[in-house]
Amino acid sequence: MKRFLLAIVCVMMSVSIYAQDFDKWFSDKTLRIDYIFSGNDHEQHIAVDELCQEPRWYGKRQRLAEVPVEGNGQITVRDHKTGRVIYRNSFSTLFQEWQSYPEAKTATKSFENVFLVPMPKDTADITVDLRDNRRQVTSSLTHIVVPSDILIRHIGEKGVTPYVTLQQADDTTRCIHIAYVAEGYTKAEMPLFLEDARKAMGFLFSYEPFKSMKGRFNIVAVESPSVDSGTSIPGKGIWKNTALHSNFDTFYSDRYLTTLHLKDLHNWLAGTPYEHIIVLVNTNKYGGGGILNSYNLSMTHHDCFRPVVVHEFGHSFAGLADEYAYDTEEVPMYPHDVEPWEKNITTKVNFHGKWENLIGKDPKAGFYEGAGYSPKGVYRAYPDCRMRTNEYPEFCPACKQAIQSVIDFYTR
Repeated sequence: MKRFLLAIVCVMMSVSIYAQDFDKWFSDKTLRIDYIFSGNDHEQHIAVDELCQEPRWYGKRQRLAEVPVEGNGQITVRDHKTGRVIYRNSFSTLFQEWQSYPEAKTATKSFENVFLVPMPKDTADITVDLRDNRRQVTSSLTHIVVPSDILIRHIGEKGVTPYVTLQQADDTTRCIHIAYVAEGYTKAEMPLFLEDARKAMGFLFSYEPFKSMKGRFNIVAVESPSVDSGTSIPGKGIWKNTALHSNFDTFYSDRYLTTLHLKDLHNWLAGTPYEHIIVLVNTNKYGGGGILNSYNLSMTHHDCFRPVVVHEFGHSFAGLADEYAYDTEEVPMYPHDVEPWEKNITTKVNFHGKWENLIGKDPKAGFYEGAGYSPKGVYRAYPDCRMRTNEYPEFCPACKQAIQSVIDFYTR
């Protein structure tokens, strides 16, 4: 009994220390920072666009200076007086992906990016760095934020987009906040959106480890109305006036469904309880896309809605890589002499900390060549997985443990 009581006291002290650390440095508000990333295949530029404040903070309150996965970039908040790192998060961007495509050799473009950090109580130095596929920092910007700055726009205090709570977490102070966002649904189609959002939530929680961890998620459906129903399909000359201006044919890939309008996305979400974003697109055309700690999109009225919306969340939430390969790799995403940071693929350069614990215990666990779009030199852990094909009914054990580690990072 004494040991049991001691364990409870230790847990309570740990929670208290985490809370005190957050409360020492931050207010219970969100600082939204809008950036413009621009460049081409050989240069990158980062510029601050706008700062906004939202009424509440819905991200992590513990392990503030740590990240669960490395990502293709990171945002770091330091106390200006001491230089101490008080918050860090990782991300990936469409801009960095675009830089790997042939168009970037002849064109220079800019992309909106939006990041959320807790509002510091005192002056802070915020650094954004971008990394290439060799995991080297290629561009960095540090700027000062003064919380009392009168030009920090206050949003989300009134005129909040209507939303419905689909699931309340067991502990809303220590959970993962997900928002399903309507795209291509007119105001009259909002009942259909809510039906699709409930389906998407049901699909997510039909997969382990989400099924067992359901109580750690708080989920809302945000009713952002569009003028037109559907989404744009440039390849067919179809352009729609929608809430997020999403479209297929991203980077001239027929099924790549994304939005470049991240400021619009976060404007619709201002004042709602969110951190992770799943955009549901009202279309029966096959497609989707997912970007780490940014958003994912999925079509809702195709037969593959269930596997695709879950697959894309694997990207945006846990930073999982695609495990399929193309016969001819047009865009080499993973140099074979560099270990990818994603936990479900390897080049065998530095395999430690991935699925080595499964080898020898599970006879199917091993090194299966063909992953990360490359038919040679990049390996996955299992013959098949939700991150490889639509037909496979579950995440492989390597992906399950990678997802579980991210859930635990945010909620334990």
